[in-house]
Amino acid sequence: MENKEQLFTSRVLTEPQGFTAGIEGPGCDAQGILYAVNYAEQGTIGRVTPEGDCSVFLNMPGTSIGNGIRFTRAGEMLIADYVNHNVWKVDMATKAMTVLGHSPDMNQPNDIAITANDIVLASDPNWGNNTGNIWRITPDGTVTLLESDMGTTNGIEVSADEKTLYVNESVQRRIWSYDLSPDGSVSNKRLFIEFPDFGLDGMRCDAEGNVYCTRFGKGTIVKISPEGKILEEIQLHGKNCTNLTFGGRDGRTVYVTVADNGNVETFRVDIPGRDRVLCGAVTL
Repeated sequence: MENKEQLFTSRVLTEPQGFTAGIEGPGCDAQGILYAVNYAEQGTIGRVTPEGDCSVFLNMPGTSIGNGIRFTRAGEMLIADYVNHNVWKVDMATKAMTVLGHSPDMNQPNDIAITANDIVLASDPNWGNNTGNIWRITPDGTVTLLESDMGTTNGIEVSADEKTLYVNESVQRRIWSYDLSPDGSVSNKRLFIEFPDFGLDGMRCDAEGNVYCTRFGKGTIVKISPEGKILEEIQLHGKNCTNLTFGGRDGRTVYVTVADNGNVETFRVDIPGRDRVLCGAVTL
């Protein structure tokens, strides 16, 4: 059993500036390999081993640039393409890419969350006027606007019991929670937590429903209970943390993408990530 001093202590995993300042969208496959966008140059998807060795996994087509990454139950990679208003689906064996969902009405699909039945929820910020939306993309590719006229929507995540959707607003520094239906509908919007300073970016939940949120500009990750109480604040080496994901054999390794240092940091936690249970990598 690890003691507390070994938990919630971040270390640098990959070489500084190996990724561009657009590093984002970390996601681990069922085997524990980490992927993040914009390795070496914009428009790539980088592959990172648990030891921190990096390489280009694929180049996105045309002018597409990725942001959020998630994995389906079948192990396909989903990539939010904020330039061309797409969510791509990638066959991991062949690297063939197809468009899962597209809408010209999106500002940009920025970050994405996914339910156990492969419904995708996408944040959609408009950075120019500090507003944003939420979209739903079903497995058949149907794109539906769920909520409009929000603040600058960014991080988005489904709770461990799949009954709550969390969405944060970067500029307004708020996290909202919604009741989430099995069909991906949302209702009963309420304020989960609000911060007095710094920005918010990507979020993930652990298997007990705690929310991990990046504090962009502050260089910390906050762990928040389902009741909205801050339980931990993990100090990073970099300041502009953009997103995080869970990995490791036991699902208790967190990886954080850091834009100002262009690299990945990592730390250990006490509870496995929800997504590690979802993909079958960890059994509770």
